[in-house]
Amino acid sequence: METDQDPRIERSRRVILEAALEELGDVGYGALTIEAVAARAGVGKSTIYRHWSGKLALVEDAFRTLKAQALVPDSGTLRERVIAFLEQMATLVEESTYSACMPALIEAAERDPQVRAFHCEFSGGRLAVLVDVLEEAIASGELPKATNAQLLADALTGPIVMRRLMFSEPFDPKLVPALVDQVLPAPVH
Repeated sequence: METDQDPRIERSRRVILEAALEELGDVGYGALTIEAVAARAGVGKSTIYRHWSGKLALVEDAFRTLKAQALVPDSGTLRERVIAFLEQMATLVEESTYSACMPALIEAAERDPQVRAFHCEFSGGRLAVLVDVLEEAIASGELPKATNAQLLADALTGPIVMRRLMFSEPFDPKLVPALVDQVLPAPVH
């Protein structure tokens, strides 16, 4: 959807996107309808179709626009930077509307190749921020050369996602330093 400069259109767009994520979290992707999103947003269905081609386009835009992203700080030790990223991630999974949408999106990705493609690209892009920092640490000698940055990023983020998906409970952000100490290799000296 093209962004218009009119603040009323932007407000309306945001309300629709928020309604889409709320509806997705409540009913899942399979039961999500444009009609239900329109009703929740207080707009006509035609308003949604004017800007989005269908529910996948709407959900994609909602995730890209509204999903806050954990960021790795530019300074600090590798451990401090990884902890900051994972604490942000754990907080987002604990507090955001996205958390309620995670199971619905994963379930839909299992059944729909287009949703799977979006989910893999979206999630991979989010994780790439951490992978890049780990690769930099490998290149600079801060981590052992044999370290697999992608596998290490998966191991660091996995418990946060697993707790939410398998046990329907958040990973306490206060546990992140202990997680990092268990998983992150000791710096090379």
